[in-house]
Amino acid sequence: MLGSRDVITFVATTDAAKARQFYEAALGLRFVSDDRFALIFDANGTTLRVTKVRSFEPAEHTVLGWRVPDIDDAARDLSSRGVVFERYDGFSQDELGIWNAPDGFRVAWFKDPDGNVLSLTQP
Repeated sequence: MLGSRDVITFVATTDAAKARQFYEAALGLRFVSDDRFALIFDANGTTLRVTKVRSFEPAEHTVLGWRVPDIDDAARDLSSRGVVFERYDGFSQDELGIWNAPDGFRVAWFKDPDGNVLSLTQP
């Protein structure tokens, strides 16, 4: 039933101003609106609601990610915009923070200002 419906994705923020700056300026998402409940962005046709909350504990796993055609270029571009890529013990990551997964995918992780884990993936 929902396979033909648009997805809306959610992440939480305790600081809407920092979140807007990050998602709009650093990540380049198109800002749509700001209401008392959430910041709304267009993530290439998918609605991203950055929900305003008083407090929360960010998950330790990836909550939002992007498939990119060239992860090296994407990582360099984001780094130039102030995004810092995470390093994880047990993962052999290159100088950009990119991990070559056994299945051939390449992945890099970073966090938003609230500590939500985001990722880039190149198939």
